[in-house]
Amino acid sequence: MTAQAYLSMIGELVAKVGTGQADGVKSAASLITTALERGGVVQAFGSGHSEALAMEIAGRAGGLVPTSRIALRDIVLYGGQPQAVLEDPGLERDPGVARQLYDLAPVDPRDVFVIASNSGVNGVVVELALLVKERGHGLIAVTSLEHSGRVTPLHPSGKRLCDIADVVLDNGAPYGDVALPGQIGAVSSVTAAVLAQMVVAEVVARLVEAGQTPPIYLSANIPGGHEHNQLLEARYAGRIRRTA
Repeated sequence: MTAQAYLSMIGELVAKVGTGQADGVKSAASLITTALERGGVVQAFGSGHSEALAMEIAGRAGGLVPTSRIALRDIVLYGGQPQAVLEDPGLERDPGVARQLYDLAPVDPRDVFVIASNSGVNGVVVELALLVKERGHGLIAVTSLEHSGRVTPLHPSGKRLCDIADVVLDNGAPYGDVALPGQIGAVSSVTAAVLAQMVVAEVVARLVEAGQTPPIYLSANIPGGHEHNQLLEARYAGRIRRTA
């Protein structure tokens, strides 16, 4: 239970996930590239700690500009619900929230979705995934197949996120999301971020190969970065959200 133990473990796991999910990364990149070429954007969602994956996908330096992040707090920011609803620990288990999130988001039929959930069984995640497929969108899931397979689905359908998605990327997290003795050493945020960056790199490679200039964010904290980003974001006005 030391820092070095975690470093050794996470290094091995990142290599294992990166290598083992290579085909899935390519499939995910194909879905995203097709969506972008048709004028769509990437809609990313994750609740709880999985929101980190949505933040890795949408609105960061080195990432794709045509990306938008959906979050549970949207029902307050855009839906007019009282802030107190966000204090409900059962919010992410409520399937009814999913339709609100979808309806409030700037979604276009051409968009592709990335939904992250380590367990893949909570109500809002599964309901949103079902709705996404019902509306004809491509869907990429980032989840732990080991954890998901060992817990009971909480959605009335009895389905898990991995049962619904077109492409499933396994983040390699063990049951409980911890890998060191003493129930410490969470891994899903790290491995999911690696998968996200691999997918983005693959999408960019495909766009370049097709003779296109990939719409990529620069850091706003380098000279000219903010201006560069504003010009690109203007192409997707009303289609992407950049909230704090």
